[in-house]
Amino acid sequence: MKRLYIAAIIFIVPALLLAQEPDIVFGTEIGFDDLTDEVKNEKTINWINVNTDEDTWRTEEDLLICKGLPIGVMRSEKQYENFILEVDWRHMEAGGNSGVFVWSDASPDPESRLPSGVEVQMLELDWVNLNTQDGKKPPVAYVHGELFGVGGVKTDPDNPRGRRSKSIENRAIGKGEWNNYKVICVDGTIKLSVNGKFVNGISKSTIKKGYLCLESEGAEIHFKNFKLIELPSGVTSESQTAPEIK
Repeated sequence: MKRLYIAAIIFIVPALLLAQEPDIVFGTEIGFDDLTDEVKNEKTINWINVNTDEDTWRTEEDLLICKGLPIGVMRSEKQYENFILEVDWRHMEAGGNSGVFVWSDASPDPESRLPSGVEVQMLELDWVNLNTQDGKKPPVAYVHGELFGVGGVKTDPDNPRGRRSKSIENRAIGKGEWNNYKVICVDGTIKLSVNGKFVNGISKSTIKKGYLCLESEGAEIHFKNFKLIELPSGVTSESQTAPEIK
């Protein structure tokens, strides 16, 4: 009996040492079936820094603050398949760039420093004024909530701008103001509500399960009220699932 006890300790201790501690705890998640329970089984969401500095991300009271440098991401500890995500965000600099990746592999490309997945774009309104090409400004609808596959992930856009999908109405507000996103992700389809109205979507994503990634891309951005409702899983094959990070 004593030998079995010692063997159990030898087996368990290395496993505990290998468990990765979260770098940031921010936001809550709840299962769909728990929504109607008298006692809601909410859990916090753990985040792991992937390829940014230790001080790139920090929490202050109810805020998650990203300083924007270096370019990179932090990822959720676990993968998600079907879910509803809500988050408020505000840029603190004119032309600020950021976003959230869903169904991501959380394995950044060495050159872009960003992973694969479907990006839900978060650009500050002045981005179009600061990034003219050949004297022409990009469409205003590009700056908020453009949806597109990254790193080989393909999607069918609801409102095509090439392979990307742009919002059909500009509902974003500018620097220092809070924007609200509600993102419904089900079976390879994404629908995006910006400040209370659905204005964009994609379907037939080639990846339907993966990590969430929050993006640092050159400018300070704040997040708050990050909430996730997990929905029942679907028929998702191994090829439609991002590899697990061990």
